[in-house]
Amino acid sequence: EAKPKTVASKLTGLQVLPEVNERQVTGVMIENSPDSRPQSGLKEAGIVFEAIAEGGITRFLALFQDTESAYIGPIRSVRPYYIEWALPFDAALAHVGGSPDALAVIRSLGVKDLDEFANAKAYTRVTNRFAPHNVYSSSAAFKELEDKKGFTKSTYTGFARADKGTPSAQINARSVDFDISSALYDAHWDYDQASNGYNRSEGGKAHTDEKSGQPIHSKVVIALVTNKGIMSDGLHTTYTTTGSGKMYVFQNGVVAEGTWSKADSKSQ
Repeated sequence: EAKPKTVASKLTGLQVLPEVNERQVTGVMIENSPDSRPQSGLKEAGIVFEAIAEGGITRFLALFQDTESAYIGPIRSVRPYYIEWALPFDAALAHVGGSPDALAVIRSLGVKDLDEFANAKAYTRVTNRFAPHNVYSSSAAFKELEDKKGFTKSTYTGFARADKGTPSAQINARSVDFDISSALYDAHWDYDQASNGYNRSEGGKAHTDEKSGQPIHSKVVIALVTNKGIMSDGLHTTYTTTGSGKMYVFQNGVVAEGTWSKADSKSQ
């Protein structure tokens, strides 16, 4: 029999069967406070965004389409800028509530909403962690919920990929430090030539997966430079998500400087 023809995943660029690109993209808010570590699901996610939620504490938006995870969490609340990053992927968004303005954005923009507050059966509150760091779920549970809601396909344009993924002959980015918040949250990445990717550390320790103990590893690490501020409540963080700015792309052991641009909420 002829082997099935594969195509590049729109989300990750990995080779997949064509029908995989028709799946619903699921975005999950995963927290990063010390009480949440080590997390689950980040290792399997196709794309992960990281930004500060409040108080200098970062939080992740993990996107899944051609990959799955049997255990994802701890899952926490959403902020408006994470929605702005999820919308271009036509993602269904899993979260536990959110800031008032984030919930208003979800309603106004018609986000495919998987809020735990309205869909508690798709989530589990584990007993080995204290609230609010104890909400978990899985790709299978989210798919079941998405099917019930009619969220069965994501329509979006993936990123163009021209790189063949081979280590550079002139490596100049063996380690990367992100001065994003404070020593407890600043991310550090070490280039591993054998796997041609970067292993993540934070708080001076290797960042690992809870269940497997394996390192959080990424083929590509991107720094988007944008304006950050604080809302009038003096608590919640704001980020400029549209317009343009500098970016730095770390892959194959080298860094390339470029420009990011985003026209509106739903644009890539």
